[in-house]
Amino acid sequence: MIECAPLVSAVVGSDMAESATPRGLSPHLWATLRATLDQLHLDSVAGPDGVTNPDGVDRSAGVANPDGVTTSNPVDRSAGPVHILDCGGGSGSLAVPLAGLDARVTVLDVSIDALGTLRRRAAEAGVSDRVSAVQGEAESLTELFDEGSFDFVLAHEVLADVANVSAALAGIATVLRPGGAVSIVTGNPVAVVLSRALSGDVAGALASWRRSAHDGVDLALLISYCEEVGLQVERVDGIGIFTELVPGIDLERPGAMTALAELESATAGTAPYRDIASRLHLIARRSPLSPRPA
Repeated sequence: MIECAPLVSAVVGSDMAESATPRGLSPHLWATLRATLDQLHLDSVAGPDGVTNPDGVDRSAGVANPDGVTTSNPVDRSAGPVHILDCGGGSGSLAVPLAGLDARVTVLDVSIDALGTLRRRAAEAGVSDRVSAVQGEAESLTELFDEGSFDFVLAHEVLADVANVSAALAGIATVLRPGGAVSIVTGNPVAVVLSRALSGDVAGALASWRRSAHDGVDLALLISYCEEVGLQVERVDGIGIFTELVPGIDLERPGAMTALAELESATAGTAPYRDIASRLHLIARRSPLSPRPA
């Protein structure tokens, strides 16, 4: 497996991090998204020489540090909100919580019903002024948005549905500002083969392996596609390494869910555990870094 240096080191802090996680979302994934969002805020207040705190004010508090220690002080957001594009964001399970962190979020989805639910959820959460809905496809980004429109693009569970992954990533890179970040979540073909084999469906496992070997997009190929369009992958994590392997009844024991969240977080970025995760999460940056557009 390819080892990648992290953009930020997001460490889930047990009960507190888990309680702050939106329902149905991996605590480690949420922690990584929040840390990336904070890093983008820091970038936006960097001085002309690239120093994040040119006036000597410590703006790093609240960001997950490389040693895994996360402080509780708020990040300076004086430069304004981070602009996020959530491709295939549907009813806003991510967009609404991110808007609650003072981001401006545009959700792109083909389903008008899902976008209607998004608007309702945003209104209920009091963030309607920071959430926009656009009906369209992830493969049409350059037709819908100007170049460099967004600081952060989310492409979660969408690449499997596009006809041309490389072209879709090129569109993402185009609408992302230089130095901006992209978060990609995609299924792991290794996990599909392993799951079928463990369930006793050996023939199905073999068929899945043959399909993925012939026309699947594995991690190495996905990273190469990113690099071709100027997206430098800086972090790769596994999501759902053990979650689907532990019997549900065992998770009813006191402390089991907390222990599982900690185990997932501890092993998310480490091979060989990451290699068998049900999904893969990549954080990449558009090259080259440049000041945030006015």
